[in-house]
Amino acid sequence: MTATLITTLGRSNEPVTLLRRFLALDAVVTTANGLAYLAASGPLGRLLGVDSGLLLGLGAFLVLFGAGVGSLAARRLPPALAVKWVIEANLAWALASLVALFAWFDASPAGTVWIPAQALTVFGFAVLQHMALRAAED
Repeated sequence: MTATLITTLGRSNEPVTLLRRFLALDAVVTTANGLAYLAASGPLGRLLGVDSGLLLGLGAFLVLFGAGVGSLAARRLPPALAVKWVIEANLAWALASLVALFAWFDASPAGTVWIPAQALTVFGFAVLQHMALRAAED
């Protein structure tokens, strides 16, 4: 991807605006996912073939992480070091999700679809944030 493609995706010529939008999107999706895990850990656990207690813990983490990412998105100029941490955390989450799917979980068919799909989404956030950060630093 190029800076031009990122600009097209974000419909802005300002790299910092793009970065803030990608952080905000990450925050909304992450927080919504976390709230769903908190509110429906039992049914979602059964659907995905994942322990409901684990989903509760992940839900709490995701809500807090989403709030932190949202606070970065709300800043006029998000600090590069904090954004890099978010990018690295997203990459780690994506990798850990796939490792967990194959090494630890006995996921249901729905879980076998959901876990890689959310890992790919989080990886996509990391890529977009990284590219927008690079463009903003230039």
